Amino acid sequence: MPTREPSPASNQSLTEKFKKGPVRYGGALFFNRVRLMTLEELNREYSNIRHRIRDRLNEFSMAWERDDRSVFEELCFCILAANSSAEMGIKTLDEIRDLLWEGDLGVIQSRLSGRFRYWRIRPAYIVSTREYLRATCGLKLKDLIRSFSDPDERRDFFATNPGIRGIGYKEASHFLRNIGFKGYAILDKHILSCLREFGVIGPRLMASNPRRYRLIERRMRRFSAEVEIDFDEMDLLFWQCKTGKILK
Repeated sequence: MPTREPSPASNQSLTEKFKKGPVRYGGALFFNRVRLMTLEELNREYSNIRHRIRDRLNEFSMAWERDDRSVFEELCFCILAANSSAEMGIKTLDEIRDLLWEGDLGVIQSRLSGRFRYWRIRPAYIVSTREYLRATCGLKLKDLIRSFSDPDERRDFFATNPGIRGIGYKEASHFLRNIGFKGYAILDKHILSCLREFGVIGPRLMASNPRRYRLIERRMRRFSAEVEIDFDEMDLLFWQCKTGKILK
């Protein structure tokens, strides 16, 4: 059954709906009594860590000023972190950083063997993606990314392109955010959990395909506007609330 947007007939804001009682959102009944954080608590946490969030977003923006190798490293990090964790992605990237640009598949796999759960397949994704990009744009990634004026097309190139291995919408959004592009939500389990707690999405709605991913992203954008927290900052705020960390 198609997932529907909230009815436009209602003039009641999301924040008004969240204050009490059950919320019917996208066809699913969600009871606020299971929510783990109130809007007041969210705003208080935001006030406490806003400067750290903005510092991290500024770091991401500075990543775009580096060279194509650094941009490719960020793409490799996202391939390594997919269905794993940011911490594991960082640790694994450090192990093979010197091999990313030219290293042979067997050498990369050998270095990761016994250290990383996906030591066979993720290096294969990296090398396949690298050679695809070498053939497509000479690994001039910044020029390639600049060629997309439409944000959705830019993400789709990385998320739905069979030449880019090992990532979908979430990690394509992660990659673009990490090199300074704004307006993309990284809908991992922590962000989805927070969105459910605030009734922004129902308990069964998952970011399981591009249409649902964009739907959840639109709802998150609307929620961010209503609570007056910047959309890109909201992503890191939710992550901090769930993990206690502000990572890549």
